[in-house]
Order: sequence, then structure tokens, then C-alpha cells
Amino acid sequence: MTTLGLIGAGNIGSTLARLAVAAGYDVVLSNSRGPETLVDLVADIGGKARPGTREQAATEGDIVVVTVPLHAYRSVPADLLAGKVVVDTNNYYPERDGAISALDDESTTTSELLQAHLPGASVVKAFNNIFFRHLLDLARPSGDPERSVLPIAGDDAAAKETATGLLDDLGYDAYDVGALAEGWRYQRDLPAYAGIYATDGDWANPRQVTAPVLEAELARARRYRDLA
Repeated sequence: MTTLGLIGAGNIGSTLARLAVAAGYDVVLSNSRGPETLVDLVADIGGKARPGTREQAATEGDIVVVTVPLHAYRSVPADLLAGKVVVDTNNYYPERDGAISALDDESTTTSELLQAHLPGASVVKAFNNIFFRHLLDLARPSGDPERSVLPIAGDDAAAKETATGLLDDLGYDAYDVGALAEGWRYQRDLPAYAGIYATDGDWANPRQVTAPVLEAELARARRYRDLA
């Protein structure tokens, strides 16, 4: 039985927990405020979900998802994640996270920052480009003709295989964008970001995104400096 550890239990984290429980995973949810604040959420999710500390999520998770505000990424317990596949959902919002010069000058990416903080882990960027309600509503079983695709990026082929298996279990096909540095192509406000899953800009009406559609939007990506 696979255990999914979640460091962060906000909108994306709790949605991933629901999908994972439905897929038969054990799930350990954690946040910065302590497991006692997660009791009601865990009861609502049901199944094999349980609250824990960040350390428990990191230790007990066979795969660990980091889904915290970017400014808090250094609080992720690096030593406990050595040798593990870590899925990163982070996005950079300067008004929330404060200015990060290496992101502002686009010399690195959010997931590369996390990878540098977790030198012993293998980071894969995923789940950052979809609205949490769409993430829940668009999940489909393998082989369903209405299944959507989500992008992933990472530097380790085996880690991306593991992440692809996780996406498959949770209801999505994976589209490999390439190395972790290529994760910028589906970051905030670019064509392959969250709005791609909304029908004609209607966020209440999610739409299937196929690999050709995602590929075309990724190809349209431009660096922020070139959009000014």
C-alpha cells in the first residue's frame, strides 16, 4: 500500500488527499499549525487519511508532495526527504512570497529552488497549473476518453516515472515537459497555466485538456521579461 505524504493541506493538498484516498492510498496530511488543526478535514476526507506533523508526512510518505506557499519552502525537512520522490506544486506570487531575486531575473525556477533545498531528494514539478476545483472535477480513470493531461518536469527519469504513476492513479495522464528548468513553461500567468482548464474563461465550467492542446500552449510560453 502506497502512502502519500502531504506537506501542506491547503486547497491543492486537501484535493490531492481526496483523490489519493479514492485511489486506495494511505495519506498523511500535515500543515504548519499542527495535526490537531486537521482533525475535521481528515474526518471529511475519510478513508485512510490521517493527520500528522511535517516530519511524519516526510518520513511515512513513499511519495511526498510539497504544497506550501513558496516563501515557506525552507521549512520543508530536507534530511527526512533524502532518497525520496518529492512532487512540488509551488508557484511564485511576489505579493504573497516577497521578492525573490533569482525568480525575478528568471535565473532559476520555483522547483529548482526546492531541489536546491532538498539535495538528497528527486523533485518533480506537478499540479501547480490547475485550479483545485478543476483538479477534483476533471479526474478520470485510465482509458477514459475524457481524461485530461497534466505537465510534469524533473531531472530524474525514475522520479518522473513515479510521478507519472501517481498522476495515473489520481486520474490524469502526464505530459513530460523535460528537465526541472523547463517548469517555467507552465508557471503563473502563462498560456499553460490554470486557465487552460477553464472553458472559454468560465472557471465554473472545467474542460478536458488533451496532450496536443497542452503541447501547443507550452510552445507559446514566453519569459516574463519578453512579455513586458
